[in-house]
Amino acid sequence: MSIDLSKMPKLGFGLMRLPEKDGEIDIARVCNMVDIYMEKGFNYFDTAYVYHGGKSEVAVREAIVKRYPRDSFYVATKLPAWEIKVVEDCDRIFNEQLERAGVSYFDFYLLHSVEEGNNYDTYVKFKCFEWAMEKKKKGQIKHFGFSFHGSPKLLEKILSEHPEVEFVQIQLNYADWNNPIVHSGELYKILRKYNMPTIIMEPVKGGTLASTTPELEAVMKKQQPDRSIASWALRFVGSLDGILTILSGMSNEEQIIENLETFINFEPLTDKDKVVLDEVTKAMAKLPTIQCTSCKYCCDGCPVKISIPDVISALNALYLYGEDSRPKFFYNNLVDRSGRASSCIACGQCEAVCPQHLPIINIMKEASEKLDK
Repeated sequence: MSIDLSKMPKLGFGLMRLPEKDGEIDIARVCNMVDIYMEKGFNYFDTAYVYHGGKSEVAVREAIVKRYPRDSFYVATKLPAWEIKVVEDCDRIFNEQLERAGVSYFDFYLLHSVEEGNNYDTYVKFKCFEWAMEKKKKGQIKHFGFSFHGSPKLLEKILSEHPEVEFVQIQLNYADWNNPIVHSGELYKILRKYNMPTIIMEPVKGGTLASTTPELEAVMKKQQPDRSIASWALRFVGSLDGILTILSGMSNEEQIIENLETFINFEPLTDKDKVVLDEVTKAMAKLPTIQCTSCKYCCDGCPVKISIPDVISALNALYLYGEDSRPKFFYNNLVDRSGRASSCIACGQCEAVCPQHLPIINIMKEASEKLDK
């Protein structure tokens, strides 16, 4: 079954950063956000077994499946390699996902975070590509693919060996196009070579491309006074060929409304826009920031409960704005509900799961030196 790109919504709703209340997903607000999104004709929802500690798939059931006809939306979820210890785990996880989400099938199903090392080796060892095809034959998966954080060489290998793959999800944004770790531009070119429909994740790089320094924002506003800073990132990926949908991990109604404004009557980047964005990208590359996307994969297994992405945000603010009181104020409020950077025991579990391959242990040491004093 081929995927009709023309029928896919260009803006997908990523369910990784949902609003919370008293430590739980705020279902009432998620319902409101879903309604705003669906009312404008958009209907692709992306979740995963591990998002929100396993509760994101439950939010799918409560906010979408129970409230809308099944054929009116798409649900995508993912199989996590790090939860697979024996072959039976694949079925166990999949059946749990069906139950959590309250569905009998998934429209899009992915092997989660394919990359060199344990993840890819696990998917090969337990024949997960073949396993997924069996689920597809049974009608429990409509379309099969994988999310990818590996090298261009590995992507080429997988696509050449697995013609059954129908789509691939990659991190892509203008800041990462030439990133030697993320390889966004190279990966995209390989996917176009195979004519592979592509889902984009982190188009706004975990929110870091929703704002920048006042000087760079002024450059962008001069060219497009009425557009938000985040819209530049969304229009960049939306202007590319072969894009299935563009995921945004929206956390509130304001973000949904702003993103919908970009994609309703979508306008690709103009030649002048591209010149401005190239200038901004080169300037951003010189800024001394840590390239965290706030995916929070590092948080669930942290034995001392450090909110690592928030600590990094405070550290980045110090880099950009100097010894300003705001980063330390934010950090001091954060540690009322999170472990301090100095609490890090250097166990390394965070570095093992970080899609950006950040040296988190060293980052926590630096954060402690600058923010705990």
